[in-house]
Amino acid sequence: MTKALKKPAVGLALYLMGTFVLGTYFTFASVQGDFGLFRRVQIDAEAEALRLERARLAHEVAEMQNLTRRLSDEFLDLDLLDQQARDVLGRVRSDEIVLR
Repeated sequence: MTKALKKPAVGLALYLMGTFVLGTYFTFASVQGDFGLFRRVQIDAEAEALRLERARLAHEVAEMQNLTRRLSDEFLDLDLLDQQARDVLGRVRSDEIVLR
């Protein structure tokens, strides 16, 4: 009777180590990589900030369009015209009180 000698499981150890290394790499890349979870959160935060800035700028443009329309030839707002002229010329009316 001969005993079968056990060979060391080097191949199995290399296979398991390779699988572990690849799993670790892909896990790290999915969290920290260029297209990972952290980058996704950062992109979402930047997108929200840009949406808020776009809304603020749209409101500002709407205000400027309103002022432009109120000073146009078709629709002249005399109070606004008076205010703009006094601001540009630095004048005040006799019934106004100036605080410095």
